[in-house]
Amino acid sequence: MSTESLKQLLVEELKDIYDAEKQLVKALPKMAKAAFDEELKADLTAHFEETKEHVTRLERVFKLLDEPAKTKSCPAMRGLIEEGSEALEEKDVSAVRDAQIIGSAQRIEHYEMAAYGTVRTLAETLGEDEVAEILQMTLDEEGEADKKLTMAAATVNEAALTE
Repeated sequence: MSTESLKQLLVEELKDIYDAEKQLVKALPKMAKAAFDEELKADLTAHFEETKEHVTRLERVFKLLDEPAKTKSCPAMRGLIEEGSEALEEKDVSAVRDAQIIGSAQRIEHYEMAAYGTVRTLAETLGEDEVAEILQMTLDEEGEADKKLTMAAATVNEAALTE
């Protein structure tokens, strides 16, 4: 694959992630509001703030690549968010519902980690070191968010056992 088409692939993948992050900016506050566990609510709220920063970073990446910051529809994220919204529709506010929210949030984080790992590697291959650094920063934050969700799951799942 030529450098030109590899750069096109990078830009297309970035457009997809840009759309995914924008979708999450809308979804995360709903997830945080629906959470019963205070730690989970705080983690989701904190990740919402990070996600807004991820959008800003992607805009910076587009600038560095001399490309317009445009989205390309990300049906995968739309599907993950839709699937997660099933838990939000549950009438019973409970630890079991929180466990559903955590599962949904972790599936989203894993999708993002895969996407950011891909674009980071493409940027490295193209010699776009600053772009790769920015993408790695976000990848690291997505990994940390996943770890926090895993820790919250330990507490939430224990509480769900007693319901």
